[in-house]
Amino acid sequence: MSAPIANSTAHWRALDAAHHIHPFSDTKALNAEGARVITRAEGVHIFDSEGKSYIDGMSGLWCSAVGHGRGAIVDAIADQLRQLDYYNTFFKTTHPGVAELAAAIAQVAPPGFQRTFFTSGGSEAVDTVIRMVRHYWAAVGKPSKHIFIARRNAYHGSTMGGASLGGMKPMHAQGGLPIPGIIHVAQPYWWGEGGDMSPEDFGLWAAQEVARAIDAAGPENVAAFIGEPIQGAGGVIIPPATYWPEVQKICRERDVLLVSDEVICGFGRTGEWFGCQYMGVEPDLITFAKGVTSGTFPLGGVIVGDRVAEGLIGQGGEFHHGYTYSGHPGGCAAALATLKIMHEEDLVARVKSDIGPYLQSRWTALAEHPLVGEARMVGLIGALELTPDKARRARFAAEEGTVGLIARDISFREGLVMRAVRDSLILAPPFTLSEGEADDLVAIVGRVLDATWAEVRARGLVATSA
Repeated sequence: MSAPIANSTAHWRALDAAHHIHPFSDTKALNAEGARVITRAEGVHIFDSEGKSYIDGMSGLWCSAVGHGRGAIVDAIADQLRQLDYYNTFFKTTHPGVAELAAAIAQVAPPGFQRTFFTSGGSEAVDTVIRMVRHYWAAVGKPSKHIFIARRNAYHGSTMGGASLGGMKPMHAQGGLPIPGIIHVAQPYWWGEGGDMSPEDFGLWAAQEVARAIDAAGPENVAAFIGEPIQGAGGVIIPPATYWPEVQKICRERDVLLVSDEVICGFGRTGEWFGCQYMGVEPDLITFAKGVTSGTFPLGGVIVGDRVAEGLIGQGGEFHHGYTYSGHPGGCAAALATLKIMHEEDLVARVKSDIGPYLQSRWTALAEHPLVGEARMVGLIGALELTPDKARRARFAAEEGTVGLIARDISFREGLVMRAVRDSLILAPPFTLSEGEADDLVAIVGRVLDATWAEVRARGLVATSA
């Protein structure tokens, strides 16, 4: 372990408690406990103010794809800011970085995607989609097409529009959400909601829920369906193979745009450049953020398919939408440097054919543990479903999330960052994870499961819910 740095943990915790309101947190409870203070990061590890090292099993917040401490990215940002620290892309103006990044994204995007609209992050990208899709349909003479179909338990960001498209009940309970014009349908979560259906049949059923919603609202009123290729914050829900092709067919038949939210899956996480390519679908719009800069600078955007681009641009007229930091020079420099690393080190192929399969084989073997009902992983994104009864895919006789949080806290104690969603553990490590680090990671998970199983039994939580 490295030595703690000069100022004390207590000092930073006191400042934090006095002045900081945390995202997605009970700040009062957190202040009583004391926040974890992270002071340094290198490779796949982060370090706290006490000198403790952790494997960063969540790539920060799904974003540190090429690992921490990449000097080339830091240098690229610094060099750019010395030359042009900021200028906007309004007022008939561009700059070299934004033009070069737009072209670089077009080179790795699926065929038919040549243009990008830039934002500061994923939530803004999703809000942009709402504005862009509705403007597109108005521009092509179909202004009645304004309704969005989205999924329950999906996550599309925290802005008013993004949180409304997302299907998270706790978010909808605050702030008067969702906004009008959004219909939520079933998620393709076979393990938790598939009942007696096979995964294949359940995938088709969940896709048909999209069709039923469109038909009920009237295809002439429905603008788009939006979905994450793999639901990330919802619990790394990997749809059955039958799901996405059927959704695409449904949208095409009804002239409904298909939006692939790739804020998590985009730029290599699944072993393809974009998750829609892994799923074998061709969307009309792709949102992105996070991995494009490996988390080093806030930047996101919407990659616009040719059909929508022609509708927006071909007929002329202004799109009254944009952000102060759309195409920020520093963010563009960070993204270009990140993409250069991905190309030079062939990291997307490494996720697909090297470290991805290596970790997957060890991860899925964890399904043998008595606490694990399912171990799933695509590329470098995976989950463990925790259950007291594998055969029935049962829930614990405790408030949902109780066991997940027990396991998450033990994981931090053991030196691995995993995230708890309901009673599951999720993982998304950097693409630079070595085989040795993967072995260490899985060994820690084994200890976490053993300790959690012991704690669950000690608390009498092994009974199942009805």
